[in-house]
Amino acid sequence: MYLKAEPLTSAAFLPYGEVIECPAMPGRTYFEDALANLRPKARGSISLTVKAPLTALPLRTTMMERHEFSSQSFVPQEAGRWLAIVAPHAAGAGGGAASKPMPDMARARAFLCRPDQGVTYGANVWHHPFTVLDREARFVIFMWRDGTRGDEEFVEVPEFTVEIP
Repeated sequence: MYLKAEPLTSAAFLPYGEVIECPAMPGRTYFEDALANLRPKARGSISLTVKAPLTALPLRTTMMERHEFSSQSFVPQEAGRWLAIVAPHAAGAGGGAASKPMPDMARARAFLCRPDQGVTYGANVWHHPFTVLDREARFVIFMWRDGTRGDEEFVEVPEFTVEIP
């Protein structure tokens, strides 16, 4: 399967969460719509990450993840371009005890993010692990954690390729 990365816009990303951008004029903008904590004992968690860029393009991968009970925000401190790859839930996935929740990769989308853009993935949104493209990047990550397996879930999916324009 091939995905072509499209420019990140608030409208295109809305089904998956919220785009975080500084205001064009002096002032403050609040980003609260996608923030979610679905566990009463979970605590806010801020982490800092340094990520090396991909060493080869196009991206070929078989991994997706989700945070079923928490939103997860990525805010660049210093970055080049980076990817936000998302997918909705597969129809019928997670419907029974033997059925494992999975992303619907046939409806996956890849967004090419600018260095000045961040995102908040909504709670329970499937996304690819954090991927930077041009150079080493530093990001602030915010999510809700309670220290259980519900904090994050990784699944293997059929291999897909993301083309970067």
